[in-house]
Amino acid sequence: VQLQESGPGLVKPSQTLSLTCTVSGADITNSDFFWTWIRQPPGKGLEWMGSIIYSGKTDYNPSLKTRTSISRVTAKNQVTLQLISATPEDTAVYYCSASKTDYPTPDDFWGQGTQVTVSA
Repeated sequence: VQLQESGPGLVKPSQTLSLTCTVSGADITNSDFFWTWIRQPPGKGLEWMGSIIYSGKTDYNPSLKTRTSISRVTAKNQVTLQLISATPEDTAVYYCSASKTDYPTPDDFWGQGTQVTVSA
């Protein structure tokens, strides 16, 4: 399974941060993976943001739930992330992952990550 994150590298405060994870090697609607978004702010650890499974059911980090939406573009085999009302604290490297459980481990499939900076 290969994953590639893409999206704007710079987002202004209060805008919506939108990222796409393009998946190859697995069908996001017909596999038993959790399709997960994780981020790592500078100097901090990994933060699990949420996931979506083959049925479209989603699960979110309670601390981000009111601002986060994970969905799919099935025709393109893509998983998307939207984070509304971005602040500088959302500056991070954002990763998507295909994992066997809701919380990815280093043994799962990861994208290379994409840097997003929230700044005016």
